[in-house]
Amino acid sequence: MTRSDLALYGTTIFVWGTAWYAIKLQLGVVSPEVSLFWRFLIATLIMIGWAMVAKTPLRFSVETHAKFAALGVTIFSTNFAMFYYASLFVPSGLLAVIFSLSSIINVFMAALLFGEKLEPRLVVGGLCGVVGVVCMFLPEIAGTDLNHNALFALLLGVCGVLSFCGGNMISRALQRDDIALLPANMWGMVYGTAWMGFIALLSGDAFIIDPSLTYVGSLIWLAIIATVVAFASYLTLMRRIGPGRAAYATVMFPVVALAISTLLENYQWTMIAGFGTVLALSGNLLVLTRPKSRLPGENTSPAGNDAPD
Repeated sequence: MTRSDLALYGTTIFVWGTAWYAIKLQLGVVSPEVSLFWRFLIATLIMIGWAMVAKTPLRFSVETHAKFAALGVTIFSTNFAMFYYASLFVPSGLLAVIFSLSSIINVFMAALLFGEKLEPRLVVGGLCGVVGVVCMFLPEIAGTDLNHNALFALLLGVCGVLSFCGGNMISRALQRDDIALLPANMWGMVYGTAWMGFIALLSGDAFIIDPSLTYVGSLIWLAIIATVVAFASYLTLMRRIGPGRAAYATVMFPVVALAISTLLENYQWTMIAGFGTVLALSGNLLVLTRPKSRLPGENTSPAGNDAPD
């Protein structure tokens, strides 16, 4: 890769890796639903401006808008709400490892929904990833007493990944309809923001902003840097080096997130947690690594759009 490619790759990994701790800083005064509403409202306005500058066509059929709405509910709202609530109970780095399983779950969903071939290495990689995550959570769940909060966080994280991967399948269907990523994600953010606003109203949450530097700073980081800048970096990287190679960022950013949890959240490593980390990341590598026998020009991207927002 060129220096520019490495810079884009490093930016994507660093931003996605730090986003998980930034989510932790959002918790407290403002409800997760309202925090997500502000986050995606800011990101949506930027995306609309981006689409207008790029002169991207934004008019689509009602059927396509229904897919956009489903994309917004799954990728740009519900999945993150699950992770926001899970962050209340466990270190943020553990959630990053759960999220990295999206590359594994995507291939199984693609096999189920699109009839794609499920190769043996994908099954082995999936098993490694799942067992690795369980090993990482064992010290959190099985202490002197059963930690129900950690178990609940694990379930929330899994539900969040399933929601995200379901959205990836919708994104894949949109790509098959020749809908470009920029308008699809822009409209998805519009509907996702509206959905979070509706849930917040239904829950009776106050639409407030914590004026503290910690909250405002993490909100700006998540809305602008982690959503818009990282999204642009990842798309540019995919165009330059291909989606298959770019997807390895999903293996690397949990390492950054875990390092941050160790330094700032006092995450205590154990032998089994370390083994689980290696196993989970190895499972991702096995899934993302394509056989060398593939024909030149054949699609090497993992199923769906694996980029976190």
